[in-house]
Amino acid sequence: MPFLGLGTGELILILLVLLLFFGKDKLPELAHSIGQSFKELKSGFEKPGDGRKSPQSKKTEPQDERTDSPR
Repeated sequence: MPFLGLGTGELILILLVLLLFFGKDKLPELAHSIGQSFKELKSGFEKPGDGRKSPQSKKTEPQDERTDSPR
């Protein structure tokens, strides 16, 4: 069963390379952090109106060129 156009052999090879590169102790930690990232990304797409405003939507008042201090 191909996953993202990759066969079983390619997936096993990629996992072996990752195991050699990161080591057996870091792989579960890495998988957990990737899973958390996808979970946060998915929840961000599901709740678009969470009260945050983008920087473009903030209204700025024009700055007054006068200052209170004497020159």
